[in-house]
Amino acid sequence: MSASPVDEPTSGPSAAGATTAVGGEDRILTVPNLITLVRLSLLPVFVWLLLGADNPSAAAALLAGLGATDWCDGYIARRWNQVSTVGKVLDPVADRLLFFTAIVSIIIADAAPLWICVLVLVREVTVAVATLVLAALGARRIDVTWWGKAGTFGLMFAFPLFVAGTGEALWPSLFTALAWICAIPGLVLSYYAAFLYVPMARRALREGRAARTRPAAG
Repeated sequence: MSASPVDEPTSGPSAAGATTAVGGEDRILTVPNLITLVRLSLLPVFVWLLLGADNPSAAAALLAGLGATDWCDGYIARRWNQVSTVGKVLDPVADRLLFFTAIVSIIIADAAPLWICVLVLVREVTVAVATLVLAALGARRIDVTWWGKAGTFGLMFAFPLFVAGTGEALWPSLFTALAWICAIPGLVLSYYAAFLYVPMARRALREGRAARTRPAAG
């Protein structure tokens, strides 16, 4: 996950560092982007473990690891000035693919409550469609909010716990209880973030159109 750029200082050595970081956002080969690509490449392995090998414990462990790396790449991007434009696009796409692939597989395996899976899919489909429509209408890109990332983080751990609860875990009821603890706040935060995107989308559309017409007006 590539985080949004921090506020740029106006003077001093830190300002120079910030300027360099922003100026390098056209980079493609960065550690966070590599982590995101590895996450995407492991998705078929998760599907095989859950549906092909019938090994929910291993599938749950892998899915939890994929969720954890969603935080790792964002931390690396911020800590070592590796924020990139490609990463800002690639990371949300990876999140969407991870959710779609994992949840559809979990529904097939009957490894989590169906209503939670459906609510998450509805939210993800709505956000994905809205993003495509806004891009087609010329809106500027909208950065992911903290609420959205927090909701995603909670859900990314809820589903592995649900899956672990259906396997040969030592305490399956404990995994299921922890899954509910992560799932409910994650679901609430993700829908709250979706509502917050409505005014942000309107502003992004207005600013995107204004940016396109500004050169002609000049």
